[in-house]
Amino acid sequence: MHWLFEPGLFSNHTVRTALLVGLIAALVSAVVGVFTVLRGQSFAGHALTDVATAGGAGAFLAGVAPIIGFVGGGVLGAGAMDAIGVQRVKGRDIATGVVLGAATGLSALFLYLSATSSASTGATQMILFGSIFTVQPSTLPVVAILSGVVLLTIAFIARPLLLSSLSIELAATRGVRVRVVGLVFMVTLAVSVGLSAIVIGSILSTALLIGPPASALKVVNRFWLGAAIAVVLGIGATWAGIVFAYDSYYWIPSHRALPVSFFVVAFVVVEFAFFSVVHRRRRGRPATAIEDSSHHVETQWH
Repeated sequence: MHWLFEPGLFSNHTVRTALLVGLIAALVSAVVGVFTVLRGQSFAGHALTDVATAGGAGAFLAGVAPIIGFVGGGVLGAGAMDAIGVQRVKGRDIATGVVLGAATGLSALFLYLSATSSASTGATQMILFGSIFTVQPSTLPVVAILSGVVLLTIAFIARPLLLSSLSIELAATRGVRVRVVGLVFMVTLAVSVGLSAIVIGSILSTALLIGPPASALKVVNRFWLGAAIAVVLGIGATWAGIVFAYDSYYWIPSHRALPVSFFVVAFVVVEFAFFSVVHRRRRGRPATAIEDSSHHVETQWH
């Protein structure tokens, strides 16, 4: 299959590391992203990408691993948004806007200081748009541990989180500590954004977080089936992006590979467009994932 895979693709250790990191990040982003879509917190997820940008730029300036800045900045941003009032519908846009503005300002400052105090070039490109081929194998344990923590946390709070995502009032009457569950989810969302930032960059990580789940929930009426489809779509887009980015090195006479982030986002957009067409062509109005999950959770809750 040399027409699709350039020679040396799977024997390249850098590509292997990229594929593994991409798989883990896409898996976590898809699972967390389904809840993000159902909770209507896509804007909050976008704000956290800017917070991750500030964290990544600060990490580069301090000379530490970018993933520490991406995740650490995101967690601090999630805490700030919760403190301002992201859990309350009326305060959600205000909290998100305040954190978004502050994060953007810090990003500009840190990137400027990095550019003027270091001879290294490409820092802005790496932070904003990712550089997965530069991820070191030593980063894999950190990625695996963070991903495991996020997935275990989501599994632990899945039922109350789903119920509160569909109806805060119903969740409160069932005894769910809505504020605590919401804060825990915001932290997992921040970590997820940080993980996807090392794949396609902090500024584009929303695409991997929102695109596959939104595509899946257009065509299925069961929550966990939608999550499974989102995982497949996310991993597929990420792996395809890595393969095409590697192959693109041979497409241009100057032998300069196109960025992975471009291809990943392109595949995410194609997936969303395809599932949107499928959704429009379906006859009638099938029960949405939200409606079906609401009925299932309410009837199974004890």
